[in-house]
Amino acid sequence: MINFDLKNKVAIVTGGAQGFGLAITERFIQSGAKVIIWDIDETESKKAIEKINSEYLSYQIVDVCNIENINKNLNEIEKTHKKIDIFVNNAGVAGMNTTVAEYPIEEWNKVINLNLNAVFYCCKAVVPFMVKNNYGRIVNIASIAGKEGNPNASAYSTSKAGVIGLTKSLGKELALKNIAVNCITPAAAKTRIFDQMTEEHINYMLSKIPRNKFAKVDELASLVAWLASEENSFSTAAVFDLSGGRATY
Repeated sequence: MINFDLKNKVAIVTGGAQGFGLAITERFIQSGAKVIIWDIDETESKKAIEKINSEYLSYQIVDVCNIENINKNLNEIEKTHKKIDIFVNNAGVAGMNTTVAEYPIEEWNKVINLNLNAVFYCCKAVVPFMVKNNYGRIVNIASIAGKEGNPNASAYSTSKAGVIGLTKSLGKELALKNIAVNCITPAAAKTRIFDQMTEEHINYMLSKIPRNKFAKVDELASLVAWLASEENSFSTAAVFDLSGGRATY
């Protein structure tokens, strides 16, 4: 396993206590970063702290759908660490598997709020800290569903398409600064997000992957670590596929 040099970097990973987020957190710690998990699940956050067992790992209970809560915690981190180098927008929810005609409006709003609005809130809040230090790496976890559009997952697909658009826009806005903004569009991986899906939908996703297997969280974490490192000094406003051959563009 190759670890990219993240020594002395301060990183925040939303939804960092489980699934993709936990794998990213572990890889960052292995690469020398100081990592703050942002999660709303304190039980899982404590489990992550115990599992990784590093003096460089801490957590905050943060509602990423609340801009005041985001700003408060960012200010606390800067006060403690003097800077914020890396921000990974990973927190998300799958939402219901049903048709557009039958999709509850309340459920639609919940998915869009966490998967898209929260990414905007976090980017909006963290960018000034990075601009002040003329350094930053933002990595947004989107999904192949944002490119392909999965049937019976309209809210999820729409939210992830929005993340792709936001990434491209923000990356271009910051292109003349030493700040990179990129996103990853993974195929499905066997994480707790599967608990929110029907077996039929899980089988549909697998059937669309030419490699006929789900993504590995460790592979995604490795790609995130490179995008978050100084080795990535050129790529920005870009979309990186991790789809097992599913992506068509």
